[in-house]
Amino acid sequence: MVFSSSTFLIVFLPVTLVLYYIVGEVVTRSTTVKNIILLLASLLFYAWGEPVYIILMLISILFNFFAGKDIDRAKKEGNRAGAKVAFIIAIVFNLAVLGFFKYFGFLVENINALFHIELQIPQLALPIGISFYTFQIMSYIIDLYRGETEVQNHIIPFALYISLFPQLIAGPIVKYKDIALQLENRKEDLNTFSQGMLRFTVGLSKKLILANTLGAVFTTIQAQGAANTSLASAWLGIICYTLQIYFDFSGYSDMAIGLGNIFGFRFNENFNYPYIATSVTDFWRRWHISLSTWFKEYVYIPLGGNRCKTPRVILNLLIVWFLTGLWHGAAWNFIAWGMFYGILLIIEKYVLGKVLEKIPRFIRHIVTLFIVMIGWVFFSAPDLGEAVRYLAAMFGKGAGIMDANAKYLLTTNIIALIVGIFAATPLYKKVIARMRPQTVSRLKIAIFPLLLLLCIVFMISETYNPFLYFRF
Repeated sequence: MVFSSSTFLIVFLPVTLVLYYIVGEVVTRSTTVKNIILLLASLLFYAWGEPVYIILMLISILFNFFAGKDIDRAKKEGNRAGAKVAFIIAIVFNLAVLGFFKYFGFLVENINALFHIELQIPQLALPIGISFYTFQIMSYIIDLYRGETEVQNHIIPFALYISLFPQLIAGPIVKYKDIALQLENRKEDLNTFSQGMLRFTVGLSKKLILANTLGAVFTTIQAQGAANTSLASAWLGIICYTLQIYFDFSGYSDMAIGLGNIFGFRFNENFNYPYIATSVTDFWRRWHISLSTWFKEYVYIPLGGNRCKTPRVILNLLIVWFLTGLWHGAAWNFIAWGMFYGILLIIEKYVLGKVLEKIPRFIRHIVTLFIVMIGWVFFSAPDLGEAVRYLAAMFGKGAGIMDANAKYLLTTNIIALIVGIFAATPLYKKVIARMRPQTVSRLKIAIFPLLLLLCIVFMISETYNPFLYFRF
């Protein structure tokens, strides 16, 4: 089930809201009851698309719940060795589950290619959202072992933390210590509810109106094959994909944050206008913030971070970005994408240094956008070879300079492109900041139902409705 489906909007969400607020808030006024309602709704939400893999999620929940209690008990008894053993077992279990379902087929495929053998490659469907909820589980286990959070002794709030449907499928990655108090004691109010509905609608609009429209352009161009793609088509395609993936993923994050607000939760922001970045480092402070923070806290800093000598810091960065690429997908193009950014960040840190500060901001912005679009070629391609061929088309080694298809796609989607470029910047926030609060409130009241109506029209009329990050 996806947020942008009629099933979710017309049936699932209204029924969940009615049960949550009438039974949970009005009748019982019990956080436990509200948690049970949300937990059952979340499990149904996941089982709707993955009826078999709900068992895997329940096993992960139970295993890590008791693993956490074992770690806590050993620490309280002063048994440091026992706590460490329980911690290692939990981490190995979670990585093994993720590795088996996401990477085992990739491993066998590469063994076959390397040794020229024909081992059978298992055809396993990737459990939706496994990368996200596995990282959430590990954040709890790691923070508990470090003493940075308290053990959760009740299964219902722990299970809800893992399975909470607003951010279950594609994040943001919520660390347990950031949400622990909200699981036990949160306050819903009309203002937060209305803000949540508005935020959800904005995210839904990003997804249905912009991401889907621009994504359809890229899909059309990509289907031609890189060898049949002109220079103009290749650049139009990657510009559309650059906007699509931003509005797709930031739109999902907006919907997740909005839904969290509706049910009384506060999630951290996951995007901060990444396409206004003036360096690669700046871009990764703004893009998928929850993932960057996770790797920084749980991989980069434990490896030594910046505290080591230069060669070790470089190695740490390469490890982190290799893992970042691999996290996104079991394919060499994702690994190349991760290493592409790792090398660029090392160059910025140790070669360019203060030179960047002397370059005009506008030029730094243009160069950064160019680099980001090159990176998205590796990310969007079905394999590394196709990525290289698409890059060749972008630099004139495809089917000529211009073609009729590029002209048609540009003219029929020019409005979506202009709106997309504008909406990817904070310009509209600056405009709103100059308005009086009363005017802003009236605009929200007027725009909210209009956006919702437009979303319904797009939802009914469009058949192209993927969520890009579901496969991760």
